[in-house]
Amino acid sequence: MEPLLLEHLAVREFRNIERADLRPGRRLTVISGDNGQGKTSLLEAIYFAATSKSFRTPRLSEVTRHEHAIASVRARFRDGPGGLSREQLASIDEGQRAVKIDERRPPSLAAYAVRSPIVCFHSAELELSTGAASARRTLLDRVSLFLEPGSLDHRERYRKALRERQKALSVRGPDSPELGPYEELCARHGSAVSRSRGRAAEAVNACLPEMFSRIAAPGLTLEAIFKRGGSDDEQHMLQELAARRARDRLRGAPGFGPHRDELNLTIDGHQARVVASQGQHRALTLALKLAEFQAIARARGVLPILLLDDVSSELDRDRTAALLLLLGQMGAQIFLTTTRPELILTPWVRPLERVDVRLESGALNPIDAP
Repeated sequence: MEPLLLEHLAVREFRNIERADLRPGRRLTVISGDNGQGKTSLLEAIYFAATSKSFRTPRLSEVTRHEHAIASVRARFRDGPGGLSREQLASIDEGQRAVKIDERRPPSLAAYAVRSPIVCFHSAELELSTGAASARRTLLDRVSLFLEPGSLDHRERYRKALRERQKALSVRGPDSPELGPYEELCARHGSAVSRSRGRAAEAVNACLPEMFSRIAAPGLTLEAIFKRGGSDDEQHMLQELAARRARDRLRGAPGFGPHRDELNLTIDGHQARVVASQGQHRALTLALKLAEFQAIARARGVLPILLLDDVSSELDRDRTAALLLLLGQMGAQIFLTTTRPELILTPWVRPLERVDVRLESGALNPIDAP
């Protein structure tokens, strides 16, 4: 399988980056610098160009440079060395998002987001292992988008219908005639969400145990079990919603549906969130991200770009080298940030396929690779 390649990146007025142009390495681009210089912002700009979203905030108005209303990121992608190239542009103007592929608007944001697959690991991703179920649902939703692009529309329609159902319950009570139509929408779209997440969980699970065994200490067994909070059967879900009206009104929130889905993680049969050490949580999170990478690659037919934000911050030289070797074996184009570039030793990368840059106050400066 060929890797997706980012060949050129042009960033304008994004976070603290006024202007930056980058020609990445074919295999690896190392972005070094002190904290607060814009390293994570550069990764965020790549993610924004590929997906039209930020991995740091849902409020896109925050990505524009201070006191500027407009930000843009232009990227040239290619599906493998022999594939056709395309230009993707994502921009924010007065809080409004706009995207184009080769100067044309795509039919939907979902169509834009699946064109250039990208997988990002950053500090907040530890929530996958330590945090609430919503983080793991989001991972499944990202995979679902590539398996079934229509899953995004189902999720949005389900959320809207569920919100209106709860509003009608609170104001008019369980006998309101408005509830029937809202529950039909909830059942139709909610069961579709449940089915797509189930397929995404299967795709992730096909890769997860192997990824964990390669990262964690030997002998540990990881299991990830998808537990539905609703039903993948539309009629069953409709019946449950009708039966739970009084309870849902009393508790002020719906107690049945895919908004309660969970990907339950266990290590040697025990809840990972409770028993895992800090190192095991990090290994589990990395394993989940690499399983996401594999699942998306199989669905899309191209290896996603890997963005790694400061993954070596808590690792010594040997563990960093082992992780980099594993990542290199994935075959993807990698963008990596670090405050310790001397640790990023990559004998598996040919010199011409690696680019090293340093960020200082949002400005990019090329440096010689170690």
